[in-house]
Amino acid sequence: MPRYVVERDFRSGLNIPATAEGANVCRTVVDINTADGVTWIHSYFSTDNRKSYCIYDGPTPEAIRKVAVKNRLPVNRITEVRVLDPYFYRAA
Repeated sequence: MPRYVVERDFRSGLNIPATAEGANVCRTVVDINTADGVTWIHSYFSTDNRKSYCIYDGPTPEAIRKVAVKNRLPVNRITEVRVLDPYFYRAA
């Protein structure tokens, strides 16, 4: 399954509280994504919560965009990526 970085801008910032309400928000996103074969791995946020870099597995960039629309999330850019693990390069 391809992996993608999804860049998003939130003009007013995005704040998901560490409460049951915040957990429900995240669970809803995961459930909506699952219906289209998309998996949200995790996200990184800028310290002002206005920019995010979200890691997703999904069949196509179009599938990522489709679930973003359903979840009412912006998409600035989708980039397919591969993992480079520095621990792979150990001396034998």
